[in-house]
Amino acid sequence: MTIAVCPGSYDPVTAGHLDVIERCARFFDDVHVVVAVNSAKQPMFSPDTRVDVIRRALDNDGFTDVKVASTDGLITDYCKQVGATVIVKGLRQNGDYEAELGMALVNRKLSGVETLFLPADPVLEHISSSIVKDVARHGGDVTGMVPDCVAPMLVEALQQEKSR
Repeated sequence: MTIAVCPGSYDPVTAGHLDVIERCARFFDDVHVVVAVNSAKQPMFSPDTRVDVIRRALDNDGFTDVKVASTDGLITDYCKQVGATVIVKGLRQNGDYEAELGMALVNRKLSGVETLFLPADPVLEHISSSIVKDVARHGGDVTGMVPDCVAPMLVEALQQEKSR
């Protein structure tokens, strides 16, 4: 059985993230989506909220067998814990490859886990969590960029952000 891990911050999960996760699920026996908690970043949504949103989006798309979890440790430690032999990362543009390659090499050195890069769907490659948040902050429509349940959550989170 081949177990794959799809790590990311998923703050929030986007249509591009879901595309990579769902394509990954076609190739591997067991897929774990892991919300990586980075204490150096100030996320918009809590890890539990991000896990819940990803779970709901995947269930709605018929991917009920994909596991969703979070970790504040190293992704390689999570991989060892569940017996994963591969990390799958989506690549949007050339800059993504350069940023992800170093991490892939470190992960292999730490644990022997290989990283597989999946190119983004060209229709979705311009979408990132940062862009989604920026568009929403300026009142833009994020329909189609995120799962349907995320848009109202963004509006609410941004209203709370403004009131602080």
